[in-house]
Amino acid sequence: MDFASLVRRCVATISCSFVGIPVAPAQPAAKHAQVPREPIQITADLTDAPRRIFRAEIDLPVTSGPLTLTTPQWIPGTHMPIGPAAKIAGVVFTANGQTLPWRRDDVDLYQFHLNIPAGVTRLHAHLDSIVSDRVSDKLAMLDWEALLLYPAHVPVRDLPIQAAVIVPPGWGVGTALTLVAPRTTPVPDAGATTRFAATNVEQLEDSPILTGLYFREYPLAPEISPKHFLEVAADAADEAEFKPALLAEIANLVREADKEYASHHYNEYRFLLTISDTAGFSGTEHGQSSDDGAGDKAFSDPAMQPAVADLLPHEFTHSWNGKYRRPATLYQPDFATPQQGELLWVYEGMTQYLGNVLAARAGLKSAQEYRELLASSAAGMDYTPGRSWRSTQDTAIAASLLRNPDRYANWTRGQDYYMEGELLWLDIDTLIRKTTNNQKSLDDFERLFLGKGGNTGPTIVPYTFDELVAALNQVMPSDWAPFLHERVDKPHDHANFDGIARGGYDVVYQDEPSNSEKSLAALFPKFLGGVDAWFSIGMQMGTDGSINDVRWNGPAYKAGLAPGDKVLGVNGRLYNGDLLRAAIRDAKGKPEPIHLIVQRETFLRSVDIDYHDGERYPVLKRNAEPTAYLDDIIKPLASAPAATK
Repeated sequence: MDFASLVRRCVATISCSFVGIPVAPAQPAAKHAQVPREPIQITADLTDAPRRIFRAEIDLPVTSGPLTLTTPQWIPGTHMPIGPAAKIAGVVFTANGQTLPWRRDDVDLYQFHLNIPAGVTRLHAHLDSIVSDRVSDKLAMLDWEALLLYPAHVPVRDLPIQAAVIVPPGWGVGTALTLVAPRTTPVPDAGATTRFAATNVEQLEDSPILTGLYFREYPLAPEISPKHFLEVAADAADEAEFKPALLAEIANLVREADKEYASHHYNEYRFLLTISDTAGFSGTEHGQSSDDGAGDKAFSDPAMQPAVADLLPHEFTHSWNGKYRRPATLYQPDFATPQQGELLWVYEGMTQYLGNVLAARAGLKSAQEYRELLASSAAGMDYTPGRSWRSTQDTAIAASLLRNPDRYANWTRGQDYYMEGELLWLDIDTLIRKTTNNQKSLDDFERLFLGKGGNTGPTIVPYTFDELVAALNQVMPSDWAPFLHERVDKPHDHANFDGIARGGYDVVYQDEPSNSEKSLAALFPKFLGGVDAWFSIGMQMGTDGSINDVRWNGPAYKAGLAPGDKVLGVNGRLYNGDLLRAAIRDAKGKPEPIHLIVQRETFLRSVDIDYHDGERYPVLKRNAEPTAYLDDIIKPLASAPAATK
């Protein structure tokens, strides 16, 4: 999940067995491929994590002759070639006490070529990885791709590997990996190496390590099997102490998911959560865990909770939708073959929908907060001019190009398959409910499609568009293929509000931001803490008057403003946010434009914005539909746990 999509969609989003169902036959071994019969041994040294340095010592079984090793390039869940090759340094290969020369491939820059001398059966590799995020002075999240090195041209599920980790003294360790020797505390002895059971490269990459000085582990919903845990590392001790009410809501999330999907595809599940402004926001799915990150106070300040309420539910849902059931073109035999994103409106879009629904059912957000955030997300899509030329399908296919949109992201579009997908699956859910008189819903589809196979352990089952349509038809026969093609494959000037309207509500605009919008501004002050005038004059500003984005063909755009400009004055006075909001209000119904003094680079100029409709912030308002299906959708499915004395 990318940060820009997160802001625009207004989110407040092992016993690793050798399993996996291949989408295609295993690739034939290339000339320099060596498939080890014994596990690769890798030890991650995180003792220098506060300086943003991870180290690895790797021992690989080898035979004499040419050998090509590689690091991951296409990382599952990122939807783009974002591998760590550029951050890997200090690479040294040794065998039998001798340093071996190596050469990087001239085309595939992720590959290292060596020649293994006769008689050598073990190759040792040392490497350093310079990390830039998910670390602070008090915690670190290790994504194994930062340190992995393994034979190229071999399906990663066929490469056995055994891992270990060393962390700073006093730091706890959280992971879905299975320990070789179980311990009674998540904090290893000072200087100890924590060793894990053998798995394969595919599953190791899917099993991050959370470590930190202020580390807490919380069991969740103990009556549910397999077991679930929340593991928290924070920059401050009190931030790792979660209040009982919040823990109860997260436990309710486990119960609601248990009812929604009626299956589990993991041996245990661990929410790995960092609380740190420095480590940054994160949301990355894994089969048996999730890499979640939020800033200081995000979970301790109730005013901020609506803005992060769907972070854990979104990534948790991915264990079923994205990790277990995965679009066939997104599941490749290795981390070198490009992934194809045509079904990301299912992988991410349906998860976006379900994550928000589960957050409301679990109590992580109220019904009102759910509606407020849905209104903001839906209106944001409706006020995305680029939708007139670029379809939802193209945002999915081009996901790797759109991962980090720059200027005029509303015209180029970003990863809008998240929010467009949310609206699409709400459309489908309400259509099923209304057609069947509320006797069936998308919940039935989820149990059929994502619950397939029951409790399986970590497994990957790919699917195609036709299989998706067939499952929908099992729930409610309809012309689902043309229904989906119409909404996904074609550009539309306006967002799909059918599900909201059928659900009993309309998107309307008021002159004050909702409490949930205020929560977002508090969580993301740099981006939304200034003036969010997107639905009025058409721009978003930082706290210092800098313009983050301008809506294509909106009033500010027509006045000549651009992202990167800085507003210095409003109607003859020195700029501040309250003054600009007042100017927008005062111009309502009056002929006089809003006068600004604007800096662009080293130049100053005056700008007049011809806008007269006042402030506008989206909310949902109950319409004339007799049944509010939207309210039915977020009713809890799980029974509250029995009270204990």
